[in-house]
Amino acid sequence: MQVESAERELRSLQSWLRSDPEARRSAVFELHGSVPQPGEMGTALDVLELVTGNGWSAASFVMAVVAWRQTQPQRPRVEIRRAGTVIVLTDCSEEEIERATRALEAAQADGAAE
Repeated sequence: MQVESAERELRSLQSWLRSDPEARRSAVFELHGSVPQPGEMGTALDVLELVTGNGWSAASFVMAVVAWRQTQPQRPRVEIRRAGTVIVLTDCSEEEIERATRALEAAQADGAAE
């Protein structure tokens, strides 16, 4: 099932990020679920929330996500949301990684300025 696959991927990403020393030092990762649809039991885990600290590095985070994604047989699409900014990693080319890092850094700066 697609839902089970997505949940496995989220759990895998959470585990990967928790095992990354840089990511673990500067962020907390929590899984969240959505409200079940009629006829479904329980909740579907569909969000991995990242709560960052002062030492958080956008570049380190993006590279950790890219490294995890490369270990996955299906290479899932990863959507990152921060301070109203949405970044989607699909091919993890150098340009995409650079663009994602810049966007996350800008979102972080905007959030710190508020």
